[in-house]
Amino acid sequence: MAAALARADEVSDWNQTLLAAMLTAPVTPAPVATRVAAIVQAAVFDAVNGIARRYTPIYLPPAAPPGASVRAAAVQAAYASLAKLYPDQKAKFDQQRTASLAAIADSDDSIKAGVSWGQTVADGILAWRSQDGFANAPPPYLGGTQPGQWRPTPPAMAPGLVPQLAQTTPWVLRSPSQYRTSGPADMTADQYTADYNETKSMGGSVNSGRTADQTLYVTFWQAGNPPDYWDPVAVSLAAQRHLSMVQNARLLALVNLGIADAIIGCWDAKYTYSSWRPVTAIQLADTDGNSATAPDSTWTPVIVTPPFPEYPSAHSCASGAAGHILSHAFGEESSFQVVSNAMPGVTRTFNSFSAALEEVKNARIFGGIHFRTATADGTALGIAVADYVMDHALAPLRGSRGGQDQ
Repeated sequence: MAAALARADEVSDWNQTLLAAMLTAPVTPAPVATRVAAIVQAAVFDAVNGIARRYTPIYLPPAAPPGASVRAAAVQAAYASLAKLYPDQKAKFDQQRTASLAAIADSDDSIKAGVSWGQTVADGILAWRSQDGFANAPPPYLGGTQPGQWRPTPPAMAPGLVPQLAQTTPWVLRSPSQYRTSGPADMTADQYTADYNETKSMGGSVNSGRTADQTLYVTFWQAGNPPDYWDPVAVSLAAQRHLSMVQNARLLALVNLGIADAIIGCWDAKYTYSSWRPVTAIQLADTDGNSATAPDSTWTPVIVTPPFPEYPSAHSCASGAAGHILSHAFGEESSFQVVSNAMPGVTRTFNSFSAALEEVKNARIFGGIHFRTATADGTALGIAVADYVMDHALAPLRGSRGGQDQ
């Protein structure tokens, strides 16, 4: 069994700092957190790889000064990215940077060169992603009022969250719509009836069919954001398999690029189909044209419905990508634990990645915020994105022997 916490190196240390930063009030919304994590881990990877020269870069070709410390480069790339993304937390990052650099045994000149290169990479990644379209916020998205259409949900009745993510330039994919899913089940179809009745019976705030453990994992998978769950799994399994720091940097970059592109593809589908959430569908079922879906005007989900369209499930998209990349790296039948900084003290244990992905699906349905079709199609989207990312990014360089593999 992989331990929940892993041996420390600069890459894993600063990944933990990243995860803590995203959960420091105000907490970063999950879809935004996936972009943040990709920026930081991309900077760390290109900084480390720019010295080690083991893989194709994400964005910046290797150009580190001779003798630069790979450890210092990793520290500075993470620090500079986080300080830019979370300026209110800079004092905390300053303290960790000082401690991290002080623990490096390389020469002063080597550390100085590594810091310089890490800063260059962080600046380059941040400048590149500043042009990806995410900053182009459109008017508030309110959906529609026809049967099946998404509209703001209680209690906040907030407009759709970050609709511009649907048109953000992906990291590796050719376009946001590259793996667009086929859409939610037709409201008069048997599949919709089955989905509707499952969520209605299992996901309600009262009189549900959930067990105590199902209610626990509903809350667990809702508490954090995708990197908060999957990055520690990557670090733990990497430590168990004795991966080098360079390999750790690559693994975390692959996982977070996969998650980020899966969420971009997910948002493309969400705002294309703009389908209503169960809380709306169940309360207004007398308008859906399906006599087998009995309405309940008092029904509410056990967890708060996120403010964006239902189909496909975002957690399923992200987890499908992360789980598939980790399955490819360590084997489908790996045993591992999932923890979350957002819900300390709870550990979920799995003997395969498919088992974990199945629990994620159920958590969204039994939480009352998704239908089964959305979780199945979301997982499939994430897996397709993961395959594309693994085939088209961070490839080992043929015959590479140079650089530091620490």
